[in-house]
Amino acid sequence: MKLLIADDHTLFRDALVQYIKRANSAFEVTVTKDFHEAYEEMQKDNTYDLVMLDLRMPGMDGMNGFEKMRHEFPDTKVSLMSGVAEPEDVDAAVKLGACAYFPKTMSGKTLVQAIQRVLCGEVYLPMDKNSGKSMPSYYADNRRTNFSYGGLSNTQNSAQNADGFQLTPREKDVLLYLAQGSSNKEIADALGLQVVTVKLHVRGICRKLDANNRTQAALKATQMGLVASS
Repeated sequence: MKLLIADDHTLFRDALVQYIKRANSAFEVTVTKDFHEAYEEMQKDNTYDLVMLDLRMPGMDGMNGFEKMRHEFPDTKVSLMSGVAEPEDVDAAVKLGACAYFPKTMSGKTLVQAIQRVLCGEVYLPMDKNSGKSMPSYYADNRRTNFSYGGLSNTQNSAQNADGFQLTPREKDVLLYLAQGSSNKEIADALGLQVVTVKLHVRGICRKLDANNRTQAALKATQMGLVASS
């Protein structure tokens, strides 16, 4: 199965690809950073089984990008994903022929399962049990932590600030760069540190955020509002 993922958030995009490939090595995944790249890729190769478009990335222009993709490639399954989407956005996408809406606040496992269901011919549209309407998604919304992407606990409050994790001032500085996808060398150069020192700070951040690696730490920090999402 061939997937095309278009998202300008590097950390989310890379983590999603890793999760998909771990879940099913048969998936062939291509990534692009904005709508224009995704559209150009489809013009070169329109044999993708599923296209996943981030609602807020450059080039989308609201629903115009989504509508263009659906109009130009009517035989391709096109889905919407977002970390910040209102029910009206989701309903508009469905009316334009979206095969699915994937909130970025879902767990990684649930997201992969949803992708597999869509590839089997289902339409995936999570619903809010309280309102009966399509499920919106909001980063740093402590009412919806049970859908958090990246393995956050159901009991964690996404509105926690960095002080709640007892991060040192330097760890907070490093975390900001982690969220931007910077390498240890880039962080060291920016902060005037040795690379080995940066590694120690990264290790401390992962321990305090209960993250398995730097990518998961950055994702958790973004989702819990410790740093701004891109």
